[in-house]
Amino acid sequence: MQKMRIAHVAGPNATITNAPPLVTSNKARAKAGLPLLTDDAGAPSRFDPLRAQRLAAPVEVFIAAYSAHPMEEDAADLYAPPDGYLDEAGHFAPVADGAHTKPVYRVTLDPADGLYPLPYMGLQADGSAWDSDGTSPFAPREKSRQPFFPDGQRLIEEIDRLGVDSTGIGNNVSNHAEISYFRVLPSAGYTKQGEVSGKDFFPYRPAHLNFSPPRSSLATATNDVQRIMDSADVDAMIWTQGSPRIEETSYWFSLLIDTVKPICANASQRYTGQISNDGPKNVADSVEWLTSGVWADEQGRNMLGAVMAQDQRVYAAREVVKVDARPGGYDAAGGHGGILGGAGGVAGSVLRYIPAMKHTWKSDLRLSQLPTHVPGHAGPVQIKDAEGWLLPDAIPKVAITKDSSYSEEGFDSDPDQEVDVIALIEKLPGFAPLCGLVSEGLNPYGKPASSARNAILRRAAFSGFPVVNVGRGNTEGFALAGGPFIAGSNLTAVKARILLMACILKFGMLPKAANPKAPTPAEVAAVMAALKPFQQVFDTH
Repeated sequence: MQKMRIAHVAGPNATITNAPPLVTSNKARAKAGLPLLTDDAGAPSRFDPLRAQRLAAPVEVFIAAYSAHPMEEDAADLYAPPDGYLDEAGHFAPVADGAHTKPVYRVTLDPADGLYPLPYMGLQADGSAWDSDGTSPFAPREKSRQPFFPDGQRLIEEIDRLGVDSTGIGNNVSNHAEISYFRVLPSAGYTKQGEVSGKDFFPYRPAHLNFSPPRSSLATATNDVQRIMDSADVDAMIWTQGSPRIEETSYWFSLLIDTVKPICANASQRYTGQISNDGPKNVADSVEWLTSGVWADEQGRNMLGAVMAQDQRVYAAREVVKVDARPGGYDAAGGHGGILGGAGGVAGSVLRYIPAMKHTWKSDLRLSQLPTHVPGHAGPVQIKDAEGWLLPDAIPKVAITKDSSYSEEGFDSDPDQEVDVIALIEKLPGFAPLCGLVSEGLNPYGKPASSARNAILRRAAFSGFPVVNVGRGNTEGFALAGGPFIAGSNLTAVKARILLMACILKFGMLPKAANPKAPTPAEVAAVMAALKPFQQVFDTH
């Protein structure tokens, strides 16, 4: 039977493909005559931490029998005889005698076996030890190593080679699926091949060399992922990205990617290789989830849209939110579902709920259904090229504003005091012909706390800006429709921003009133009519 063919797509700022600094071992420091790493009492550190590396040539080693677990020797009578015995000088004999008394297994380790945990022996070019990513604090890019993997190949290899499941079996990815590897806004780049940080790849470490993808990158991600999912050689996709950002991208994919194939997102709260790193387990759980087929309807189509498999839970992309920087630090926003099932637990992959909201091949906003042009602030804006791919310059700019109690400056509720929204109204169209606003107001109904804020947002709507109202925080209620505003359902402001960006690609900007402070009845009616398709999408996606 053919294995499922899963595309691993390496995204930006991804802790799940980020390794701790390669710190020079004490074996290398002693060999070079350098000061050793010490413990808090000043003594040399007890052990060299081992890092996954490759052998350059075969080597024969003797492994002490019964050393894999402290209770092995207690059950030694259950074991076959060892391969032989060593004397105190390390000489081998196939049978025990008066000198050869230490039982051992004799094995040849080969480079073809894969990675082995070994002490890190690297030194800097000047002969000093490596203590961090760079040659010195705040070293420039050309003097810093990259801790991120360039794609998913090393991550998957380490999972297969070094990871075991609860039954003691390894190869938790390759036993079940064939993986192909893609880089879409990746976290690491080949600088010697001309790739540039902040343009071709997007790391966050070293911290002073941090870059995040710009808004236009959503077009690149959409087009590349759609091409991947269109391929006849791909049955499913795993997307990896930074843990605070992945909730937005996975929801965007759920809205725009036109596919019946499953999309599963993974992140990690800890570096790969760090103590109790959660990333490898999340990836293995995604493979289990995808290969289980519990996501499929009777025709084999994905029923769930994009999901995120994290900490043995499977979340709908629409609802998943990061709430804390620790394993288990994800939740389902909205208070009305969002955890669809589980993966990687004792029960295997299970599906408990099917979302009612539209997604992927059902979405009204999927790439194939977007028009070529939409109304912009100053005229039609082209959003797709002749072949139907998104144009980077067309990705809308949607700003989030926040209002809270006791924010008015006086009793006159003067909208001109709302200088931040006024600046957005004036400045956004200058660099983003497609733009909108999300207003996070009172919980749960989304109304701004102040009358002045409400008035200036109303002015924004009659200036052509679609405006969405959402409740603050993780609201369990539903924002209410009213006035020239879109009700943001039970979405967080961050998720409402993603949905509004996609809606503007579908419907464009609103008609503008000649005087936004005092629109005519006809202008009000025109804006309200233009808002109806926005509201329908917000009610169903």
